[in-house]
Amino acid sequence: MSRPSKSQWIYKISSLLSLIFMLFFISPSFIHAETSMQGYKEVFHDHPIIPFFNNEESTNNEDEKDKEQYQRLEDVRVVPGGQSIGVQLETKGVLVVGHHQVKASEGAKSPGEAAKINVGDTIVEINGQKINHMTDIKPIVDHSGKENKKLQVKLKRGNEFIETNLQPIFDKKENAYKIGLYIRDTAAGIGTMTFYDPETGRYGALGHVISDMDTKKPIDIKQGSIIHSSVTSIEKGDNGLPGEKQASFQTQEKRIGNITRNTDFGIFGKLEKEVNHEKYEETFPVALSHEVKEGPAKILTVVDEEKIEEFDIEIISSVPQKSASTKGMVIQITDPKLLELTGGIVQGMSGSPIIQNDKIIGAVTHVFVNDPTSGYGVHIEWMLEDAGIIQPEDNESAA
Repeated sequence: MSRPSKSQWIYKISSLLSLIFMLFFISPSFIHAETSMQGYKEVFHDHPIIPFFNNEESTNNEDEKDKEQYQRLEDVRVVPGGQSIGVQLETKGVLVVGHHQVKASEGAKSPGEAAKINVGDTIVEINGQKINHMTDIKPIVDHSGKENKKLQVKLKRGNEFIETNLQPIFDKKENAYKIGLYIRDTAAGIGTMTFYDPETGRYGALGHVISDMDTKKPIDIKQGSIIHSSVTSIEKGDNGLPGEKQASFQTQEKRIGNITRNTDFGIFGKLEKEVNHEKYEETFPVALSHEVKEGPAKILTVVDEEKIEEFDIEIISSVPQKSASTKGMVIQITDPKLLELTGGIVQGMSGSPIIQNDKIIGAVTHVFVNDPTSGYGVHIEWMLEDAGIIQPEDNESAA
């Protein structure tokens, strides 16, 4: 094995230093989403999306059956993605994203803050009633306020459940009882599909967890949708300012699959419709982390409407991993056309599949803010595990 050149060592050192400036979540800061959700539009930044479901959703029993259909590593073949997708998520319970003051006769205060409800908590029950949507809360608050009774609130904080009492306050200006909390039950954005299995319909996308834009914490999802998306324009990146894809999607017309998992390695679920791929329809084998080589590779992504294109990159470094970990590769965009269009890696490119030697090796996940031509990639094996295509123990023994 040849020793790295001086320039490669310099690049590796500069890549490590750029961690300080790294943007931790690739996705757009602007979205035009035509949706019938409750008027809420949200963006997820790259650390980095809801409810139109049919009767063909998989049940827990079906998921258990699928677990019995794991593939052996040597047999795994999946179709590379590259499609731009709209992503919609519905949270489990209602997420607390901030406090606000309620103006009452005795002065302004936040009842929620006084009840020690923290930003990032999830409201799961009030007075014994399950809370699924923001609209579930107002009638309970109004009733308790009029009865001058405290609310018994059950919260999920991290992996723990806690209970607290909250007294609603009457806001004279708005003529309504308030609890002094900003809340949210949905999120939306765009990203890129990484792969799908044509036999089972299982897919993986994004390559990183979706976190709430305000709390910065991973979103605990109840259900979600992926939707056909069309890239409308590109804002080119520059040093210190990553670029972004701007895209639109219509939730009711172009849903292509569900979302059942939001993990450190992306979003996962099952396709409900066939996915067209202009460039590749055949399946590809995969390469594990110890098989990835420094040198040329390609990514698949969309920069114009729904057209998937292939662009040149360089694998600057790759770490063989025996256990699941993010940021397994440092990559650099070298394709002149992509550099001219985007300046490098842009928000919304998360999940773009990386192909080397006719094998899928991973996905683009992060961009270095001080050098948008470069960023991180995740190894494909961890996405395959979370998609339920391979078993974790199979992967570890092979590595």
